[in-house]
Amino acid sequence: MTVEKHGYVYLLTNKSNTVIYTGVTSDLKKRIWEHKNHLVKGFTSKYNLTNLVYFECSDNIMSAIEREKQIKAGSRQDKINLISSTNPGYKDLYNSI
Repeated sequence: MTVEKHGYVYLLTNKSNTVIYTGVTSDLKKRIWEHKNHLVKGFTSKYNLTNLVYFECSDNIMSAIEREKQIKAGSRQDKINLISSTNPGYKDLYNSI
């Protein structure tokens, strides 16, 4: 019997909130730590995306991946609305996870 891990969809932004990144992981705390310490090469390190401004927990990684695809398919305004619905001040949520 295998125990399925939870999945997380998350949105990161930079200090000026001008760029939004959508990601998915099974270990949110570790993954955001990697982003904050620039261990993830690519888009997030290039644009200095270190502020966790939104996340959702799913029962499993597959449902989190589906949700990530849904969010990515939306417009920038959809992502802004999603963040603003729970975190209108764009506070970095890392220390609350």
